[in-house]
Amino acid sequence: MRLNFFIVLIIGTLLSTQICNSQEEILYKRVDTTQLFLEVHYPPNMESSRSYPAMVFFFGGGWVGGNRSQFLHQAQYFAKRGVVCFLADYRTSKINGTTPFESVKDAKSAIRFIRKNATKFNIDGTKLIASGGSAGGHLAAATALVEGYNDPADDMSIDCIPNALVLFNPVVDNGPGGYGYERIGETYKDFSPLHNIKKDAPSTILFLGTKDHLIPVVTAEYYKLVMEKVESRCDLKLYDGKGHGFFNYKDFESYKSTVAAVDQFLVSLGYLKTEPIVNIE
Repeated sequence: MRLNFFIVLIIGTLLSTQICNSQEEILYKRVDTTQLFLEVHYPPNMESSRSYPAMVFFFGGGWVGGNRSQFLHQAQYFAKRGVVCFLADYRTSKINGTTPFESVKDAKSAIRFIRKNATKFNIDGTKLIASGGSAGGHLAAATALVEGYNDPADDMSIDCIPNALVLFNPVVDNGPGGYGYERIGETYKDFSPLHNIKKDAPSTILFLGTKDHLIPVVTAEYYKLVMEKVESRCDLKLYDGKGHGFFNYKDFESYKSTVAAVDQFLVSLGYLKTEPIVNIE
């Protein structure tokens, strides 16, 4: 009996100090009959006594389509590096008949949900990184810079502003001549991240191909200039000859290069240590 007791005690202690490597899907928002989920990727052998940085990814697709699997490989890599990663659903026009404004509301709801449940996820709510590509990059930036477009059902006492941004060819200019103006109209003044950069904007790394047919290089350069004018960090990484979406896994060399650069960026912020070294696969 005593031996069995000690075996149970040891097993219980192990379970209390480590959370197994796993993945789960969690409902974070319901709008009428629409359910929106977060796919969570945890670091291996998580310690329950520690708090980990978090990273939420928003897929691209012009606020029209797309799905959360776009950043699956990035999430798997950074989970191995010690980040709790979230792949977020949000409403799009093709699936839900919604506008870009609802997409922003959902992105903000996702961040608030993650912060509200920081203890459950074993994350540090002061080390929350928002990331995305194209329109998803817009959503990530908008959670940080755009003050309006909050879901009235959200708990507004919970901050939706991330602590850092990782943006892949993001739609940051919605003004005349920018992407999406025909759908946004004059509300771009309140909706466009470029037009709402302010002091204390989160540290940012921005990736862009020089042959991107949607996002001009001059737009990214101007974004960096405005960020630096308000004394916020903005690292701009230009990839010569690359087009829109070059960072996706199918272009493995570009994927590998961008992931390595994001890793270095997060190390420089103190969110990650140089160990463990993980192969980018």
